[in-house]
Amino acid sequence: MSIGQAAQAAGLTPKAVRIYEAKGLLPKAERSAAGYRLYGWDDVELLTFIRRARALGLHLEDVREVPKIRRGGTPPCDGVRDLLDARIAEIDATVTDLLALRQALVETRRTADDRPRGELATVCSIIEDV
Repeated sequence: MSIGQAAQAAGLTPKAVRIYEAKGLLPKAERSAAGYRLYGWDDVELLTFIRRARALGLHLEDVREVPKIRRGGTPPCDGVRDLLDARIAEIDATVTDLLALRQALVETRRTADDRPRGELATVCSIIEDV
């Protein structure tokens, strides 16, 4: 099938298929005599897996490893559990950082109301004094 057909069957765009192929997540496609990429149902299944893994927020590097583990003859679900745990920890850390940033912004905004308007500063004393 063509790249457009494979992309549509996997719920992706042809551009995403090209990117995944270029990044090594998908094996290089066979080519027709005219040079067009040709894909099979195994490729569509892999592309669908990649789409679903990306929808869960897994990094491309992590997604690349799962099929390799599978091709090595080992069921990859234990590794996937570890990847999910690591991604959850990353998100928790990001949420913590964002909450701290939010609190700093709220406090800075609160103190900004106490400052006189039109105050002389290099640019803006609200930010300069943080």
